[in-house]
Amino acid sequence: MSAPSFMSVRSLLSTVPRPLVLAAGLVLGLPSGARAEAPAPLAAPTQQLAAVDPRWSASLEAFAAADLKQAPLPGGVVFVGSSSIRLWNDLETSFADQPVVIKRGFGGSQLLDCVKLVNRLVLPYKPRMVVVYAGENDLAEGASPRDVAERFTAFVRAVKAGLPDSRIAFVSIKPSPSRAGMIAAVRETNELIKAYSTTEPQLDFIDVFSSMLDVNGQPRGELFLGDRLHLNAEGYALWQRIIALHLKG
Repeated sequence: MSAPSFMSVRSLLSTVPRPLVLAAGLVLGLPSGARAEAPAPLAAPTQQLAAVDPRWSASLEAFAAADLKQAPLPGGVVFVGSSSIRLWNDLETSFADQPVVIKRGFGGSQLLDCVKLVNRLVLPYKPRMVVVYAGENDLAEGASPRDVAERFTAFVRAVKAGLPDSRIAFVSIKPSPSRAGMIAAVRETNELIKAYSTTEPQLDFIDVFSSMLDVNGQPRGELFLGDRLHLNAEGYALWQRIIALHLKG
């Protein structure tokens, strides 16, 4: 069987996906000067949002629909994070002195998900302040305290890249009774993020952890629902009083 001509090879390669062309050239022995173009660069992560975890699709669609109905004004406060944000039913009205409060919590999410979705959850709203509660699920899924601290650092960098003037406040991970075995890791994570927050002038660390412990250093069960994981009305009232102090100015 005769070897394929250069033109037939060239025709064949025109049908091959560009990332495979260079490899094809090596196998088929293209003559010098006939090397295919280098493959196009991969899309930036912010352009690959279609690949987000399908678990968050319903939440993201709901957020988009709410924005279409009434786009929030810039300069407000965005609350982002896991179910502790999502289940805060009166969050938008809990901070009456703030002209714009936007709730973007999605249950079961990790801080890692907040990093991946910052272009959808934070940047479009151009807030003056971002309040984030996340990291507890990361620890529950096996992340180390240092992993969570590094994820928060990545979140901060992503926000600052798009919104250099916005402040970012991290709400300390709470001491959930159902996750009492994690309390040492929760303490370490909170301390790491608190220390990091002192190195950046636009960062705040909001300590709710300390106020959620009883005199014996144990989680206050009266602040939680029956699942011993999510907050009840008394728990959210405590959070509101503490967080409100950081939203002034």
